[in-house]
Amino acid sequence: MSMASEERPWGSWHVIDDGQGYKVKRIHVNPGQRLSYQTHEHRSEHWVVIFGKATCVIDGETIVAGPGESVDVPTGAAHRITNMHAEELIIIEVQHGAYTGEDDICRLEDDYGRHDEILAAEA
Repeated sequence: MSMASEERPWGSWHVIDDGQGYKVKRIHVNPGQRLSYQTHEHRSEHWVVIFGKATCVIDGETIVAGPGESVDVPTGAAHRITNMHAEELIIIEVQHGAYTGEDDICRLEDDYGRHDEILAAEA
């Protein structure tokens, strides 16, 4: 079992655990950065804020979560995490579904010009 890790324009992600029907990642979001507004066809996500404050958009609804708070993203929901603060944001993401591959992403909006890419997902 390979524990992947990738740098992204907004920060980085690190796989903590990966098994049949689930994947657990630690996501670091740099100050002032945000992930793409995206959907996943095959998985839901559960985000737990470890450090910092996350501004999350789930199907157009904004939710702000701090350390110890969590946010659920249903399968197929459009979602994004933004770090609007001066400190790094750290989130633990638990993915659950029949397929948790990094190519299960449809970017709806992206600050880094990756609209048409279906690549390694950030979150």
